[in-house]
Amino acid sequence: MASLDVDGHTLKVSNLDKVLYPSDGTTKADVLQHYVDVADYILPQLADRTVTRKRWPDGVMSTPFFEKNLPRGTPDWVRTVRIETPGSSKDRTHLVYPVLESRAGLVWAANLAALELHTPQWTVGPRGGVRGADRLVIDLDPGAPAGLRECVEVATIVRERLVAEGYTVVPVTSGSKGMQLYAADGRTRPPDTFRSMAKELATELEAEHADLVLSDMTRAKRAGKILLDWSQNNAAKTTITPYSLRGTERSFVAAPRAWDELGDPDLAHVHRTEMPARLETYGDLMAVLP
Repeated sequence: MASLDVDGHTLKVSNLDKVLYPSDGTTKADVLQHYVDVADYILPQLADRTVTRKRWPDGVMSTPFFEKNLPRGTPDWVRTVRIETPGSSKDRTHLVYPVLESRAGLVWAANLAALELHTPQWTVGPRGGVRGADRLVIDLDPGAPAGLRECVEVATIVRERLVAEGYTVVPVTSGSKGMQLYAADGRTRPPDTFRSMAKELATELEAEHADLVLSDMTRAKRAGKILLDWSQNNAAKTTITPYSLRGTERSFVAAPRAWDELGDPDLAHVHRTEMPARLETYGDLMAVLP
């Protein structure tokens, strides 16, 4: 057990030398360092959003679990919000989520082996309460043998359609299989509005590009196609937060990309060790969203 002073808070951290990613030797200390390094970039993505954590206490070769509710022992300086959960499968009337607002909060979560941070597209107010969604997200999920190259082809088509409707669009290579596209026009809408918009777009593009695009969630139909997962805009859903680590075999990152990068025939997912140089070169690519 060690103590770290972060943003005026003293945090107890443990097992810093524990290897969480055996394939590339990434330790818990490396995970903490990643979140400190990207703090200025990921915190705006986490701002006023509830955080669902996906935790791997025994490393990525073990079985993870999702954690929504606040765990015991959470420091009292971590912001919390109470969200009603009508119709919960566990018969809960509400959940209490953390909202991460500082480097200290990131280190606290990382020390719990919360490798992945997932957020909804809606935000909460200063005193709690769900506000509208301020961005649309489309998850591009490739069915083998399709991969990133096919995702880029579909991403370009989606971008053209959304830009024509007044949106700014940022691509994110997911660090897992495919990509996400984040789009915003500076307005806030009820989450279900974006869900309907995304579903309509997916259905239209499937009709126009039936050999490549799929809107149907049925897994048996996905081979060689890109699923436009419009359901990520459902108010009950969350998506991997840009700049978050992934719990994949190696410590890849959900990395925002410049559009001109996507033309690289060797386009690949971004490893955490590549992030400092990327941030120096590109800065915060998500900052263009209004």
